[in-house]
Amino acid sequence: MSEWFQSLGVLRRMGYDDAKEVSERRKVIVLISMFVTLFLATAVAMVMGSYKTSIADVYLTLLAHFTPFYEVSNISNLHNTIIWDIRFPRIILNICVGIALAIAGAVYQGVFRNPLVEPYILGASSGAAFGAALGIVFPAIFPSIQISAFIFGSIAVAVAYMLARVQGETPVVTLILAGVIIGSIFSAFVSILKYIATDTALREIVFWLMGGFYYATWDDIITIGPVVLISFFVLWGLGWKLNILSMGDEEARGLGVNPEKYRFIVISLATLVTAFAVSLVGIIAWVGLMMPHAARMILGPDNRFVIPSAAMMGAIYLIVCDTLARTLTTSEIPVGIITSILGAPYVCYLLRQKGRVIFG
Repeated sequence: MSEWFQSLGVLRRMGYDDAKEVSERRKVIVLISMFVTLFLATAVAMVMGSYKTSIADVYLTLLAHFTPFYEVSNISNLHNTIIWDIRFPRIILNICVGIALAIAGAVYQGVFRNPLVEPYILGASSGAAFGAALGIVFPAIFPSIQISAFIFGSIAVAVAYMLARVQGETPVVTLILAGVIIGSIFSAFVSILKYIATDTALREIVFWLMGGFYYATWDDIITIGPVVLISFFVLWGLGWKLNILSMGDEEARGLGVNPEKYRFIVISLATLVTAFAVSLVGIIAWVGLMMPHAARMILGPDNRFVIPSAAMMGAIYLIVCDTLARTLTTSEIPVGIITSILGAPYVCYLLRQKGRVIFG
């Protein structure tokens, strides 16, 4: 309880008027509404596609796999393949990636005290792109594109963090500049690989960079699911300390919180889930930028509420975008294109109306 009161005192010292804060009860109601919306979005996405299925088909198929009361043999092989093997793991992967990018964005925005920061600010996307390109161009040396993308995405952030560390401290501004530098270097490496790649490999690199859930499988869920869940609950539990980090290093030290220690912890977890997400589905923009900011506009600056609300909004947004990507045309559109088309107008509004440092 003392931590809760300390966090509440921090929010008051950050300059937010208590009269303008959304009540605790209303925040809980909003979170419940988001969860219901996520459930409905999942249900709608399950019946959407080139092959139309009904809610009853979806219900019976899931019932057969999740309960002993209905046998899988009682459903058609076609429904089992479409619903259980293709759509359901894809939608679960939508949810996992949406949560990963949204909570990573919330953490980065809190740490860097800027609502225009996204999860790729420290070079995770450029490093992962380079790793994926290596796997595509040199498959004999790097047989797994996903593993290669994850490793180099993590390396990029680690190098940026070490580059920014000066005399035992990691200033926020220096960390951002280091991320920009490392990201530019890895982007140049990707350009080199594009230049030497064959036409087939070049097309595959470009397609990967646009992001997509084309090959979602249950193995992907097993890979990313536990990481996302654990990271989510740990970051949610550290929400009150993220509130303190949002005030700046001097204020954090004055309240007895070691900013270096907790900045390293939250950035490491955010980087981990970002690297996992990018390695599986490619680079998907805007989710990590828009969702945390939208959550903050709705529920206020308290990261104990921002993190779960941003997670659910990110999951809903990716489900909607991916459903559009696979249903708008006969051939699937890379989901990164849809997220950019829908996200750019919001960011334009953000720059015109809300383009200021919220935590300053």
